[in-house]
Amino acid sequence: METNCEYISYESTGYFSKMMIDYVKGDEKLRPFYKYPVSIEGIKASIEARKQFETPRSVLVEELRKQYESLSLTKTQEENLQLLLQENTFTICTAHQPNIFAGHLYFIYKILHTVKLAEVLKNEIADSNFVPVYYMGSEDADIDELGHIFLNGEKLEWQTKQTGAVGRMKVDKGLVKLIDRIAGELEIEKHGKELVELLRTAYKEGVTIQQATMQLVNELFKDFGLLVVIPDNAALKKTFNSIVKKELIEQFSHSLVEKTGEQLNEHYKVQASGREINLFYLTETRRERIEKEGGRFKAEGLGLSWKEEEMLKEVEEHPERFSANVILRGVFQETILPNIAFIGGGGEVAYWLELKSVFEACGVPFPMLIVRNSFLLINPLQEEACKKLGFEIIDLFKPSEQLINALVKRETHLQLSLTNEKKELNSFYKNIKEVTAKIDITLAEHTKALHVKALEKIDALEKKMLRSEKRKFEAQQRQIDKLRQQLFPGNGLQERTDNFSPFFVIYGKKWLTDIFEASLSVEQQFGIVHLNSNA
Repeated sequence: METNCEYISYESTGYFSKMMIDYVKGDEKLRPFYKYPVSIEGIKASIEARKQFETPRSVLVEELRKQYESLSLTKTQEENLQLLLQENTFTICTAHQPNIFAGHLYFIYKILHTVKLAEVLKNEIADSNFVPVYYMGSEDADIDELGHIFLNGEKLEWQTKQTGAVGRMKVDKGLVKLIDRIAGELEIEKHGKELVELLRTAYKEGVTIQQATMQLVNELFKDFGLLVVIPDNAALKKTFNSIVKKELIEQFSHSLVEKTGEQLNEHYKVQASGREINLFYLTETRRERIEKEGGRFKAEGLGLSWKEEEMLKEVEEHPERFSANVILRGVFQETILPNIAFIGGGGEVAYWLELKSVFEACGVPFPMLIVRNSFLLINPLQEEACKKLGFEIIDLFKPSEQLINALVKRETHLQLSLTNEKKELNSFYKNIKEVTAKIDITLAEHTKALHVKALEKIDALEKKMLRSEKRKFEAQQRQIDKLRQQLFPGNGLQERTDNFSPFFVIYGKKWLTDIFEASLSVEQQFGIVHLNSNA
């Protein structure tokens, strides 16, 4: 596979929110909600702000070394670990939950975007070092979201009775059985056995999901120098204790986010609303909201309650039992990493835009926000099908109905448009209106109503003509539907449904290298990757 990629604007795809499009364009409405424009100059400004904050570098490196004890580090990873101890080293970070088997394609894309930006910055800003980091959101408890993949259009689910933070769950017989289920499908391809072996090695029975995810991600990206951080860690969380206590005592974050949300609501529909206390209490099998009632803190689902001094003591003695929700998770991330840029999807960037005042209240630097790279992967057979139908690849972003209508109008020898007839009708009613107005001005309004009704009937007739002619193009309709379903499953972007495995088993690790080569750094555009047939 040779990297052949073209780029289009996010807006032209029709698949991204107004807020995300406005952010990418630098719309002034959003300027109060972030700190740095997405540019090399913005990165330099982010670095200067980061230098003023004391990052717990020694704790970070010590805990990373513990997390990597059972894995072998590449030379680049070892160098990056050492560099993290230096004050002129900064991280480029992306975050994602530990979806089984890496979940959806965009998980791969956001990691490679992180690596690409770190590499570009090394060349652009010579007096600093940059380390790519994947921050694992392993405390997410949504197993319905994280416990499935789509493979060749089929949804495959991990059936487990485990509860609580998904990262703390353990690989069980059900998950091993799922690997057995997909092995037969994957192993027939050139690199299938290699991938199945990667999955079996990572997802061994009894291993936690966060450990399994770390091993899989490490095997895929270790040669890129990527470091994985599992923040569900007592030592790392201890560095965040002061903010946890602040939230418990003051409940400061909710009102700040609420105020920002009201401001954003003037132009957009916002996501993150948060709660009075944006923290969870975490056990091995449960993740329960912390609430305050009658002067006591409660984790109601666990039947636990604390006085204030007891709760603060619990924070001090057991920091691992406290888990930030979406409102404070980013602040924790930016506390433990010397981070200057965060790469996230449109939804992630949207809720980060609500958090700037929370960061300011905590005294933690707010990073540059970069919308992650998105790609459409299209193989030669799909390109040929598109060409035979007479379309460009970019046309395929339109709904099937629009495509078949365009094809019919292009291919038919019959007249399907009544545009000229409508012009004649308009002229006809204009004359009638002039005649009737001379007799009685009220008749002019009646004539206008008749004109509108006549145009509506002509429009309806035009649609019926198109529908009748479309019946002659049923084969092309099926081809369009099939192609669109392959590239836009469920009428959504490919990257939000498909797993990476069907591409890896054909192209191997070189596929990762080619996607890396196609990845942009700060340009923020959508890529169309043309795969070739040389597997």
